[in-house]
Formats: sequence, C-alpha cells, structure tokens
Amino acid sequence: MTDDISVPGAPASRPAPFDEPTTPEGPLPPKADQSGPEPRTPTGARSADTPPAVAQQGEYLTSAQGARLRQTDRSLKAGPRGPVLLQDHHLREKITHFDHERIPERAVHARGAAAHGTFTANGAAESVTCAGFLRAGVTTPVFVRFSTVLGSRGSADTVRDTRGFATKFYTEEGVYDLVGNNIPVFFIQDAIKFPDVVHAAKPHPDREIPQAQSAHDTFWDFVSLHTEAQAHTIWNMSDRGIPRSFRMMQGFGVHTFRLINAQGETVLVKFHWRPKIGTHGQLWEEAQLSAGKDPDYHRRDLADAIESGAYPQWDLALQVMPDSPDETFAGIDLLDPTKFVPEELAPLHVVGTMTLDRNPVNYFAETEQVAFHPGHLVPGIDVTNDPLLQGRLFSYIDTQITRLGGPNFAQLPINRPHADVNDMLRDGMHQSAVHGGVAPYHPNSLDGGCPFQAGADVGAFIDVPAVVAESVKERTQSASFEDHFSQVRLFYRSLTPIEQQHISAAYAFELGKCYEEAVKRRQLVALANVDAGLCATVAASLGLDAPAPTLEPADVEPSPALRMVGETWPIDGRTVGIVADDATDVSELATVRDAVHAAGAVPLVIAPHGGMLGEVPVQRTTHTAASIEFDAVVALADDPSAETTRVFEEAFRHGKALGATSAGAGVLDRAHITRDAPGVVVADADAAVDALLRLLGAHRVWERLLAG
Repeated sequence: MTDDISVPGAPASRPAPFDEPTTPEGPLPPKADQSGPEPRTPTGARSADTPPAVAQQGEYLTSAQGARLRQTDRSLKAGPRGPVLLQDHHLREKITHFDHERIPERAVHARGAAAHGTFTANGAAESVTCAGFLRAGVTTPVFVRFSTVLGSRGSADTVRDTRGFATKFYTEEGVYDLVGNNIPVFFIQDAIKFPDVVHAAKPHPDREIPQAQSAHDTFWDFVSLHTEAQAHTIWNMSDRGIPRSFRMMQGFGVHTFRLINAQGETVLVKFHWRPKIGTHGQLWEEAQLSAGKDPDYHRRDLADAIESGAYPQWDLALQVMPDSPDETFAGIDLLDPTKFVPEELAPLHVVGTMTLDRNPVNYFAETEQVAFHPGHLVPGIDVTNDPLLQGRLFSYIDTQITRLGGPNFAQLPINRPHADVNDMLRDGMHQSAVHGGVAPYHPNSLDGGCPFQAGADVGAFIDVPAVVAESVKERTQSASFEDHFSQVRLFYRSLTPIEQQHISAAYAFELGKCYEEAVKRRQLVALANVDAGLCATVAASLGLDAPAPTLEPADVEPSPALRMVGETWPIDGRTVGIVADDATDVSELATVRDAVHAAGAVPLVIAPHGGMLGEVPVQRTTHTAASIEFDAVVALADDPSAETTRVFEEAFRHGKALGATSAGAGVLDRAHITRDAPGVVVADADAAVDALLRLLGAHRVWERLLAG
C-alpha cells in the first residue's frame, strides 16, 4: 500500500509538535535507520552498556558534572542591566566547551559521509589467505567512510575529484582497514611526493581559491611536469571523477598486497569493491548544478537510500597473481601504484558481499572521529614494498595523533576493536582504559608474565618473510616505474565514444581555467603521448596548436571492463519524480507511486504545493524540485510552471528517461521535447512507468546524448 512507502529525511524519530514541549521526558531514541558503534570497552571487551547508555541521559538539563540547571538562557549578572559575573560557572563551562568543539580537519579527505553495515564472506578466499573474516559464512561488522580528497569539510559533494572508499572491518582477530579510493591508481609512485601533489592540488595559498577543484594552474603545472601523475589524472577527467552516488562507485585498494594461507603459501592481490547496482557518473552540468542546489547531494543520497531500505551493496573481489621474485605480472610492475592490472588479464574473484544498512547516530562521534590506517592488518594479509604504501604506513598514524589529540584514538568508540586488546601501551591524552597490573613491559614476572607473545597456533599476525634482494642504499626507483603513458593510453582507448567525449571536455574545461599558456601547452604534449585525437580536440578548444608526441605511442589492447556504459543494472534506490496536481486522479497517482516503489526505486511526488494530494504525501514542490535528484521523471499533470519546465529541459539534456500521460504531455511540449525522442514515453500511466523503469537500468538514454 502507498502508506507503507517510507519518505526519507525526517530529522527525528517522531514528528515535532507545534507547541514547545513542557512535560519532562528523557531523550528520544535514534531513528529506525540509525545505529551507533557496537558497545565495546576501550580494550575490546563486549560492554554491558546498550547503545542509548552512551548517549545523553535523563530528562533534565545538567552541567557537565551532572548538576541540574534551572536556566540556560541568561547569564548571571549584577542586576538586569549590570555586568556579567565571573562566578557564572555555567556560562564559563558552556562557552569554554563550545570554543573547543572543533578539531583539526583531515588534510585530505576532510569531507565525508559514512554508514554501518556487515560483510559476509563466501569462502572463495580461503585457499589464498588464512584471514578469519574471509572464511565461508563469517559475517563481520563494518564501518565505511566515503569522501572527496581535495575539499575542506564545507565544500560541495559533487566536485570533480577522486573519492575515498575506506572500510573498517571489526574482525575477531582485530581491526582490518582497507583504505582505498574509487580509482585504482594514484598520482604519485613514492610517498615522498605526497606533500607536493597535495600542495599543488589544494587552493592557491595566496587567495585560498579555487576550493575543491583541480581546474587551476598549480595542479596542472605539477602533473604536466611530474608525468607519473598522468595516469591518475585521466581517471579524474573521466566520469569516475564525478560519481552519481557513493552507492554507484567502485572501490579499489590501489596497492598490491600479499596474502598468506594456512600452508604458508603467498600470492599478490589487488582488492576491488564492485557495486551491485553498477558504476555510474553524473554529467558535468549535473555536477555543477548539484554543487549549487544541493552541496550535500552525495551525503543525502546515501543516508536517504539507507533510510528508505535501499541498502547499498558491494561485492569484494580479488585479482590474484603469483608472488614472483620480480613482483610483476604480464609486464606490469605490481609495486607501482600508478599502474592497474586489466581484468581481462587477471579476472576478479568475488570473496564476499558488503551491505550498508544503518546510518550513524552522530556525525562527529562516528564519521569525523573514525581513524583508518593501512597498517591495521590481520593475520593472512600483509603489505608489499610499494613505496607509496610504505609511506602511508607512517603517515596515517601521525595524522591521527594530531587530529584526534593523542595516541589513544583507537579507544574512541567508533575505533574500538571487537577483539581482546592487551598492548602494554599506557597513559597519554584521553586515556579511557583503566589498566591494572604493575608491569606493562615484556618480559615480566610481576604480572604473571602477562601479556604473553602469541604463536602461529593461536592466530598471531604473520610478517611474511619476503625476500629482500641484495642492493645498496640509494634514492632511486625501478626502471619499470618510468613508463608514464602506456596505461593512460590503455584507459582512454578502452572507453566508449561518449565516455571519451566527456574526458576531452573535462580536459578542455580544466585547462581552460588555467592562466598560464605554458602550462596548457605542456599538458597538451602529455596528451599527445596518450592519443592524437584527444590532444587535437582539447587543443582546438583552447585555441592552441596540437603538438607532436615526444614518445612513440604504446601499442595497447583495450580493456572493455573499464567502460561504464553499455550494460544494464538493478535500479534499487533510483529516484523517480512524479509530477501531479490537485486535478490528478489520486488512485492513479497512488498506483504509479506503488509501482515505482515495488521495483525498488524511490518515488518522489512533485506538486505545486506541499502537504497532501488526497492521501499521498508531496515530497517536492515546484519550487524545491531539481532535475539533479531524479533519475527519471513522469508527468501525470500538465504543470505550466517555469520550474517544472526547467526540470524536464535539464533531465532531457542529461539523457534521463522521461514519461507523460496524455494529461501531462503538455509539459514535454513546453520543454521543446519531441514526444518520439529516444527515452521519451507518452502512454497511459501504467505503460509509461513500466517503460521508464526498464530504461533506468541503463542509467541514461545514451543514444540521445550521442546524437548531441
């Protein structure tokens, strides 16, 4: 029934009354879609506390020390017009705490969104790793944080940027963090260059602009000179740099890792997250509209999908390669983080599925305070000598100490392991464990010898005894790292024509924002080494001559697996706008809404006014609706407003499926949309909705976009 359809976005777990409540009662529970971290002690033991026990308590306002307070609206003064008194301890406590509520934001990945969920293994990894959470049938709690890289906490979600995809597995053998991105390669090969690339990509230090963008001189100056960055840059210029949703992003571990099984055998692997509903991007105009109309677009999309019951899912897959002495595969250096391994050469093996089904209760306590680290490993998973990964093993711990106020960040509730912790680490800022004993050192006899060193028979972590070749100490790298263009060419040549169009347009936009012509010309030389056609297209847009390549273009075999266009996918969580008004047949509106919901999509009713249409709630008015939030739109009413016309104009231009009944077809005419255009359906309500739902599986009507 229509009444069963959830309308996401309610701010609290029950509706607010009109009058200010005056009858004391305790804190409201979280919403049904929300859950905090599983209660654990600072040393990993299960806590007897329930989740509400760690939230605020009691029905009355108190001080931080628990004293009940009569009033919090006026300071203590010497008379109604006199000075505020220094003895006002409540004022001082309240203001002092407020003055210290903010903590340093992350230097990168500052803006993020997160969710709780579970990961269930299928056992396919048991032959290559002894990691317990990858055994068949094991279900592990997870917390996942998605993020942009460049922008500050207050920047927009839909900027062109790499997205972070960090997963914390709370395994029975300790915390395992898979800290990756939505792009499988990185800008640099060695961690020593990380400050350089971030300084180049961040806003210019004199004006502090542009925010959360790479379309400026310092970024392109760096990547055109330091050409190992070209591989990551072209991925950023693709549709993967402007994802439609966090739910529709792939995730990659970026680096090569080493797995060891119960027999002591090792393999090299790359980790992949594959979204069940496909990998999809926005168009550039959509991304710009989203940044202005709803800067929280991706955050809201993730939270609303979970609240609506459209739980995002990803398969975790491995590319498994031999642990050869040279640590290469098919001519690809597996220690070079600017390289990926095409799936046609090393197929993906799905080892489990992750489902995100609960939103955080408190953004700061969970999403902001979660601390990831590539060195949070469990038995069966080890690192390689990738020089970028090696530097990350230091940097992540270092930054958490600054950001979270000391070395005890693992004791924050969101970071607490779900395994016994007996680490001999003591004291420090914000120590919340109460350690017993007198001998936090090894060996000891005064505490009975505890903690004892673990052996392999009781699940000790395994530092794989990898062979280190005889060499000398020097600042250099392997000759194989010097290939900066073959995989850039491979990526570009693997894409469909419409995806290639989007890449050339992205380069033209970004370089067009640069001031220095020398920077533009230098990047054109890099593009000439990738593809002559790409270089010529971008050069023409900039009004410059296309240079000749400085290298012989590599002969590459395209990888169709890199394409985002050409398949159909489940439509779970897709949004469908339904235009209606007071003259719309309410039963027809309810039937359409129910059909969209039954297909797994989210119906959003758009009307000239808020409130209700009969018994159907209105979620968007003509003044608040925006084309960017709909994957398809159907008109059951002929709304003559300029706002609704704009929604259809933009949706048509963005290749979205559109429908109308005879009563609503006038909207198409006002938007100058031909009724027989690709992806446009005019029919009775049932047929129109059925056609739209089928079109949604392809993400867009690509035929319309290719036709221009």
